[in-house]
Amino acid sequence: MSPRKSNLESTIYFGDDGWWHGRVTMGVLPDGSPDRRHRMARTEPAVRRKVRELEKLRDEGRATKAGRKPTVGQWMETYLTDIASLKLKPRSLDDYWSKTRNDIIPGVGKHRIDKLSPEHLEQMYRAMLDAGRAPSHVVKVHRILSRALKIAHRRRMIGENVATLVDPPSIDETEANPFTQEEAKAFLEAAAKRPTFMRWIVGVGMGFRQGETLGLRWPYVDLEAELFHPRWQLQRLTWRHGCGDAHACGARLHRFAPCPPDCATHKGYKRGCPKPCTKTCVKHASICPERKGGGLAFTRPKTKKSTNPVPIPPAFIPYLLAHKAQQDELRVAAGELWQEHQAVFTHPDGRPIDPRDDWGEFKELLAEAGIGDRRLYDGSRHTAGTILNELGVDMPTIMEILRHTQISQTRRYVKGRSHLSKDAMRRMGDAFLPAPEQTARPATETRTETGDRHAARARRRRRIQ
Repeated sequence: MSPRKSNLESTIYFGDDGWWHGRVTMGVLPDGSPDRRHRMARTEPAVRRKVRELEKLRDEGRATKAGRKPTVGQWMETYLTDIASLKLKPRSLDDYWSKTRNDIIPGVGKHRIDKLSPEHLEQMYRAMLDAGRAPSHVVKVHRILSRALKIAHRRRMIGENVATLVDPPSIDETEANPFTQEEAKAFLEAAAKRPTFMRWIVGVGMGFRQGETLGLRWPYVDLEAELFHPRWQLQRLTWRHGCGDAHACGARLHRFAPCPPDCATHKGYKRGCPKPCTKTCVKHASICPERKGGGLAFTRPKTKKSTNPVPIPPAFIPYLLAHKAQQDELRVAAGELWQEHQAVFTHPDGRPIDPRDDWGEFKELLAEAGIGDRRLYDGSRHTAGTILNELGVDMPTIMEILRHTQISQTRRYVKGRSHLSKDAMRRMGDAFLPAPEQTARPATETRTETGDRHAARARRRRRIQ
């Protein structure tokens, strides 16, 4: 059958293979040749429908670009290397890479990006949950993949971001478990025996994050105005290769075979045996002689709100002055061994305190104070927000002290106390109902009052007549 041209320079014809074919001119390719897209179906109405859909995408400027599309794995590597690395903080970028290598690429990495369907994502999420992954972990993977597909859709590599068609698992929000006021005092009494006492005063008493506390630097502490300016945070970053061939550089640590079932090497690992390396593995930058960007580093906070100044309680000032004087003595005693970082909280030689060591000390102090196990966030940030609320501070003020961007986030940090709830409901009852009479009145008194009332009513009736 001879080809029949429809509107908008599209061609529909019945082929020798028994299928109906449609070809739509979308534009011009970079080399000057026409960009012709092909659609096929068993029936003529079906192929006409496909042609009309393609023409509509072309006319609305939503058609995908010509050329073979990359796989999800290839696009994720391009996205993280060239796009996300320009915007994300180092720690966030490390987390994106980790979840891409361990979850996204093994799950859907081989699918072409334009052939990815919602069912593929749902199957991957179900497999992750069945493997023991937490719902919060699956949600993070979903968000990372959705952001990458959003960029691909914006660049017209795909017609639709299929991640928006999938509902990730629901998350049961972890309930905060802050210190009570008695526990906070017991914790600080245990910390008072250590040289890091002021670090815990700032963490528990002011609700600073761990990185913000360890990243405090003296040029940003205004003792006269009694203000902290949290412009820096201390983080441990992942090393990156600085050499020309990352794969060859890490050859000594490559492991391409999985561990045996009775592996003793990684027996104590919390997450079990590490996954085997890929054939093109570029990890193991810690042994690179030209490694860069890793180890302990002072980085900027994630949001602008986090850098807002925080008032220092006046009662803390004498302790801070004593801490500064003690640090000056350590600087003189260390001499040339002193490492100057201008950090407020340091080791005796001036080195910043490693977050891992800080976390270990927190667990030791919990045991010394006789307090049950807590997350570090519970013992500092959640505790500060909750105690401020117990002291009668309103939510907007707590929000400013904790430097949250939304008050809903502050409410998640503040946990109500049962004794305060009981007191509040007692006052609510007093406001609605009168207090009960303490003693019953004598019967004679009741009769006398009743008689008096009857006499008064009789006199009023006589006056009216």
